[in-house]
This record gives sequence, C-alpha cells and structure tokens, in this order.
Amino acid sequence: MASPFSGAVQLTDLDDFIAPSQDCIKPVKVDKKLGSSGAKIYIEDDGNYFQVSADGGTRKLEKAKISLDDCLACSGCVTSAETVLITQQSHEELRKVLDANKTAAPGQQRLVVISVSPQSQASLAVRFQLNPTDTARKLTAFFKRIGAHYVFDTAFSRNFSLLESQREFVRRFRGQAGSQQALPVLTSACPGWICYAEKTHGRALLPHISTARSPQQVMGALVKDFFAQQQHLTPDKIYHVAVMPCHDKKLEASRPDFFSQEHQTRDVDCVITTGEVLKLLEEEGVSLSALEPAALDSLCSTVSDQEPTSHRGGGSGGYLEHVFRYAARELFGIHVTEVTYRPLRNKDLQEVTLEREGQVLLHFAAAYGFRNIQNLVQKLKRGRCPYHYVEVMACPAGCLNGGGQLKAPDTPGKELLQQVERLYAMVRTQAPEDAPGVQELYRRWLQGEGSERASQLLHTSYHAVEKAGSSLNIKW
Repeated sequence: MASPFSGAVQLTDLDDFIAPSQDCIKPVKVDKKLGSSGAKIYIEDDGNYFQVSADGGTRKLEKAKISLDDCLACSGCVTSAETVLITQQSHEELRKVLDANKTAAPGQQRLVVISVSPQSQASLAVRFQLNPTDTARKLTAFFKRIGAHYVFDTAFSRNFSLLESQREFVRRFRGQAGSQQALPVLTSACPGWICYAEKTHGRALLPHISTARSPQQVMGALVKDFFAQQQHLTPDKIYHVAVMPCHDKKLEASRPDFFSQEHQTRDVDCVITTGEVLKLLEEEGVSLSALEPAALDSLCSTVSDQEPTSHRGGGSGGYLEHVFRYAARELFGIHVTEVTYRPLRNKDLQEVTLEREGQVLLHFAAAYGFRNIQNLVQKLKRGRCPYHYVEVMACPAGCLNGGGQLKAPDTPGKELLQQVERLYAMVRTQAPEDAPGVQELYRRWLQGEGSERASQLLHTSYHAVEKAGSSLNIKW
C-alpha cells in the first residue's frame, strides 16, 4: 500500500508504525476514583477494551477515534496506515455536505466555497487539453453544477503570503524581529516539510521557519473571516474546500492552529487533491472539456476577475524570487530585473546571489525533495549553512509535481511535468503588491500592514513534537 503523503512526512527514525490492517483506535482516558485501587484494563480478541475493578466488576470502555489532530501531535510519522484517518478530508465528505444542502431547509444550508490552487488547474488543463483560463472557468462551472456557491483562485491569497514573507525576511535581516527568530529563514508553505521539521528536528529548526501562512491557510482566513462578514454569516455556516496538488495539505488544514474555538470550525474544512477532482468528474460522468465555462468569482467586490493570475518564480509559488527582489530593493536599493539561478548537485538544489563590488549581499537557495532537505538541515545544525533564505519543498520539482497531481500511464513522468510547467507558465503574472484588491483588503479587513490583526490572520506558529518516552513504547 503506497502512501500518498510526501517522503519528508514519512521518513523518520521513530518506531510507532501501525500496520494498515489494524484499526487506529485508542481507549478513552479513565480517571481513577479515590480509593479504587487495583483496577485493570484488558483487551479482548475483538479489540474491545474492558476495565476490571477491585471488586471483580467488569465495564466495557468507550473507544475514541484518532483524528488528524492526534497524528500531528504524535511523535511518529505519517505512514500508509494513517491514510485511513482522512475521511474528513476527501471528496466523499464534500459530497455529504452537498447532498445535505439539497434536503436542508434554506436557513440550515451551508454556503459551500471552493478554493482552487493554480497547480491543480495546470494539471487538469494538461489532462483535458485546455488552456489555463478555460480550465479555471470550466472548473467553476462544474463545481457550481454540483452545488458549490462560490469558486475562488488561491493565487489571490498567495499575494498576502508573499507580501508577508517579504516583510518578515527584511525584518529578520535587519535584526528587528527579536532573538527568537533567526537566519536563514526557511519557507513554511509546504506542510510536508513543516511536519517533518516539527517532529524530527523540533526546536533546532523552528526559530528559522517563516511564520507567514501558506496560500491555503490565508484563503481560509479570507473565507471564514472577511468573506463570512460580507455574506453576513458566522464562519461555521460556511463549508470551505481547498483543491490542492498535495495530500500533505490535508494535514495542514487539520492543524489546531487553524481551528476556531469560538465558532467550532476550521479555516479550511476539507482538502481534496487534483486527483479527487478527476474522480468527482468521472462520478458525475462529466468531461471538463465539454462544459460551458462560467465567470470567475472574486473575493473582493471591486475586482473583476476575467482570467486567472499567477506569480513569477516557478510552480511552488515563487517565494525565493519575490523575497529576493524585495530584499534587494529594500535593503540595498538594488532593482533586480532577472533572477539568475545556479544549479548545484542536482536540479532541485539551486542558488541565487546578490553581489556588489565582489561582496555577496544576499545568498538564497531553493531546496526541493527530502535528499536536499536533509543535507540543508545537517548544514544548519552544524552552523555551516551559508544562506539567508531557503525555499523548501518536500516534493522533487516542487508543487507542480505534488503527490495529488494527475498521472498519465501513457506519458513519462518527466514529459508530463514539463507539460504542466508549460501551461502553468502561460498564466499572466503580477507582483503581489500590484494585485487588484490586495491593498484595499489590507486597509478594510486587516486594519493596515503590520497590524495586530494582520499578524493574527496572516501568520502562525509551529510546535516541536517531543519524542515518545518509554512509557508509550508499548508492545502489544
């Protein structure tokens, strides 16, 4: 059974693997009453838990399902066994919500919002031999046909993620962000890399990781906060689905950091992969190429989205390139027109430098795939990392090659990836600071750049996961 999660999530030296044939369950904690000594718990062959008290009485214990929250708090790794835990992150779950809406009273329906990543659009464009604009419009038509109310493009939320990443780097470089944050800054948009960093290296890496939210989670904040206000709804009345190129994004959406205790709802309720969108199309008996296109939706009422947009710097969001250009201008007054990448040991490890009069001012890198991530981490832990900023992605070749993207049995992987990259690059690019509606939302929604509200909604934190002690290493 192959795991759809990225290698950086799976690989670890810990030993709490659960075989795929086992039910991933745990007994509910039972608080012992005063004076009740000698109580024992045993497990029947059928997997049921029983408590035997000192007086000989027997009581069956309730079972508690392990959720993705439990997985993220565990000191182990995400393995093939844990794929059974993602029932709340699947296209079947989306179907349940859409079906429930059909029979619910008007006031009881949930507003279904779907956010589609540019990488997923590119993969579907290749499969159905469409251009990116037609793919985006036909996807909008399809989702609305099956019951969605709004369909957004996460390229819009990526504007905020890039802008916050730019400003954060400059603050850290100038030494104004506090002693708890350090150089090099490591990007945080890839949940596979973040999960690996938290579980395997913990406190050694966390001070280096950017606090800027990923485009998926910025979109979550936009939908459940800004858009909910526009629609005069509480966040729990909106069901937000993200279409992503990566299974690890399901883990990211499940993080407790992105859960509202007040409204008992997640910023992103469900993540489905590009492959799951294809399953939905097949189950509906629909070919994307045969659909009539629909107008694109916009989060900001003053913006008319006639076509999808993207950003320079590659299929993983362009973090390195945008931060590099901004830092060169803000820190040294240098306007960089073209960013020149220098490949190192392999195509997934590249460097970019800014020099003046023979002096290196900025030294950036992109490290994709677990092999390069591991080498980067070892250099950093030994104090030999030469970089100021590193764009880190768990998948080789980055997000366009994510584990949730479409495969083609009759097309070699390298050729297919080149086709996806070509169509992704066809989309019109724009600088995040120039994107229509972004500055308006900073004023109206976030109360200005650098505000406390912007920090709360556009940034997050990370948590070292302590390795399990001997008391948890139980041999059943």
